[in-house]
Formats: sequence, C-alpha cells, structure tokens
Amino acid sequence: MNSYLLKRVMVLIPVLIGMTIIVFSIIHAIPGDPAETILGQKATEQSKQALREQLGLDKPWLQQYFNYMGDLLQGDLGTSIRTKTPIAKEIMPYLAATLELTAASMLFATIVGVNAGILSAWRQNSWFDYTAMIIALIGVSMPIFWLGLMEQLLFALKLHWLPSIGRMDQRNPVESITNLYIIDTIIAGQWGQLWTVIKHLILPSIALGTIPMAIIARMTRSSMLEVMNSDYIRTAKAKGMSQFLVVYKHALKNALIPVLTVVGLQTGALLGGAVLTETIFAWPGVGRYIFEAISARDYPVIQTGILIIAFIFVVINLLVDLLYAAVDPRINYK
Repeated sequence: MNSYLLKRVMVLIPVLIGMTIIVFSIIHAIPGDPAETILGQKATEQSKQALREQLGLDKPWLQQYFNYMGDLLQGDLGTSIRTKTPIAKEIMPYLAATLELTAASMLFATIVGVNAGILSAWRQNSWFDYTAMIIALIGVSMPIFWLGLMEQLLFALKLHWLPSIGRMDQRNPVESITNLYIIDTIIAGQWGQLWTVIKHLILPSIALGTIPMAIIARMTRSSMLEVMNSDYIRTAKAKGMSQFLVVYKHALKNALIPVLTVVGLQTGALLGGAVLTETIFAWPGVGRYIFEAISARDYPVIQTGILIIAFIFVVINLLVDLLYAAVDPRINYK
C-alpha cells in the first residue's frame, strides 16, 4: 500500500505541471489587456506600458511561466492584480465556502442517491422503481439555474422557510477560525448560529446536488441489479437471511466500487462547476472568485484558483482509489 501511495503521489507531479502549462497557455490566449482593464480605456499608452512592466506582462511567455513556477515552488501563490492582496490569503474564505457547499451537496446527493438506487433495485419494476428513475432522469436534465430560482421562489419568497441568498445572516456574523462556518460554530458551541448556517446551506446544496444525486441513483441501481443476480446472494436468501441484511450487508458492499468512482468524479466536478449556483444564491465561493478574475483578466488569480481545484480533484481521485481496497478486500495495492 505504501509503495502504491508513493507511486501515485509521484504521478501527481507531472500531472500538476502539465496542468500549469495548459492553464498558463489558455489564460494568456484570452483576448484583452489586463492593464487596460485595470486602468480603463482612456488611460494613456505610457501608463499602460508602465503597468505591464510592473506586473511582468511585458516579458516573453516562457519567462513569465518560469517566474510563476519559481514563485509557486517557494510557496508564493502570487498577488492579485485587482486587489494587490496575496492570493494565498485572499482565496481561503472563498475556497472554504466552496468546500462547505460541495460537502453538503455531496452528502445530500450520496445519501438520497444511494438509498434510492438500492430501493429501486430491491423493488425492481415496481412503482417505486419507475418513479425513482423518472425523478432521476428529470434531475439529470433539469438546469441548475432554473431549479435554484424555483427553490428561492417557493421556500424563500412564498413560504418564508429558508433564506434565499448568502452564506450567513449578516446581523449575526460567525467569528471564523477555519473559515468553515459549520466547524466554527461547533467549536464555539453556538448552536443557534449553527442552525442559521445550515439553513443558508439547504437550498444551494440541494440545487447543486440534484444532478449528482440522479447520476448516483442510476449507477447504484445498475450496480445493485448486477450484484443481486449473483450466486452468493441467492445462497444468502436460501439460508433464510432477512432481505435487509442481504441487500445492505452483502450486496451493497460489492456494488459500491462503481458508485465510489461516480461520487469521486462528481465531487471534483462540483468544486469548479458551482459558478451558476454560487451566482444565484450569492454564495461567496471560489467559482465566482475565478469568474470575476477572468472578467478582470487577473491572471495570477485564475492560474492559482484553477491549480488549487485541479490539485483537490486529483487528491479526491487518489482517496477514492484507496477506498476501493477498504470496501473490497480482494483489491490489493502493491
């Protein structure tokens, strides 16, 4: 296991280097001039050129890349062109907000999706099976922005059950220790604040988790149906074991491998693909942070933001691979 883990970590290095090259190339191909974006179209050419020299944008592409990599290897993530703030400090609250939203969305998607898939396979061709799969198909097809707006209309404007936007009630701010508000309120023992934080999470996490939930449900059903037709499942039933134990103790464990793969891929996708949800619900996440940086041609922020998301995505895939061995003892990494 240790040798396998070391090999996978070593593989991460060329992957991340390749990612930096691709991102750096694409970003510098974006039309527009950061100096003009910052100073405005009415700025003189001399002032624009002075700013380009100050930011190092007048140097050749290859030199800019090696300068960026040199700073990165020293732990310097760069400085935002717009705010003149170190990115390592500026991005943390945004990243924490996205991680919190992604975790809540995947918790909802996994619990609902896995159980819906199990029950659909257990009651194959029943009314529940047909209903669950139709809902899953609708969930995959439903646009996130439409679902988010409908949630706001119903639960926030009509019923007044949940807040429509924001990450926290500004009248009662949370004293942040980790920038993860749920953890902060638990550490501080502020249980009333914890419920407020959770209420702000419910609508965006359901909107963001609907598509992964539908995909997980369909994958779980397919995998469970394949396992339920195995000989050892028929043997367990013949021995008089209860249906619940057969499904959840024996069948589910062997059906989890493809489900874990989907969960890992969807978690990585949500980290960088939550821009619409974050915009609709005014959620201060890293997706909106990078989108605003793209609009302002803030190259260091775009590069660093995408690189962090890519790193987290690769780490999640590594953790999923390691979970395979925990779920299925037949898998042995050497």
